[in-house]
Amino acid sequence: MNAEVSVFIVDDDDSVRHSLRWLLESVKLRVETFSSAESFLQSVDTDHAGCLILDVRMPGMNGLELQQALIASTSTLPIIILTGHGDVPMAVRAMSEGAFDFVQKPFNGPQLLDRVEAAITRSKQLLEEKKTRNGLQACYAMLTPRERQVMNMIASGKANKVIAIEMGIGQRTVEVHRHRVMEKMQAHSVAELIHFYLQLQKNI
Repeated sequence: MNAEVSVFIVDDDDSVRHSLRWLLESVKLRVETFSSAESFLQSVDTDHAGCLILDVRMPGMNGLELQQALIASTSTLPIIILTGHGDVPMAVRAMSEGAFDFVQKPFNGPQLLDRVEAAITRSKQLLEEKKTRNGLQACYAMLTPRERQVMNMIASGKANKVIAIEMGIGQRTVEVHRHRVMEKMQAHSVAELIHFYLQLQKNI
């Protein structure tokens, strides 16, 4: 069993939860089940490697509302929507809003296991991307306003001489700022710094 990966099941139907648990545990996956969206939100850290298998129709908070709550919390947990035949339009809507996949009841065991495996792989990728993004933001937060200005100009392809003229400072001062920017951003080349800069622009 991989203790670092969990599959969460949220469904108000006891029989569905039990059959899903049996299926997933048969391939050594760690499983946690919940009978309501509310109990899931109260109990789970959603920055977790794994995936969520979610019924769309439930008393109280339904599956789409839980999905919206997870989106608002910037959760990286991929969602597989579990739906009855009449709920396909809801599942399509969930997909359009970022769900990983949907599976109709009664589900095909091997097919569902394939989708869970794919969702777990995606979850690990998303967590790694989030970790990298948070690291870049922490580095960027250490830059002074002047260093951020220099970084922006470097990313625009401007030479030290041009930066010095536009900022009204000496070229040697620009070189000092540039060195500190590279050091604080942990960039080993200008190309890497520009890559970091572009990543940051997506999140700043």
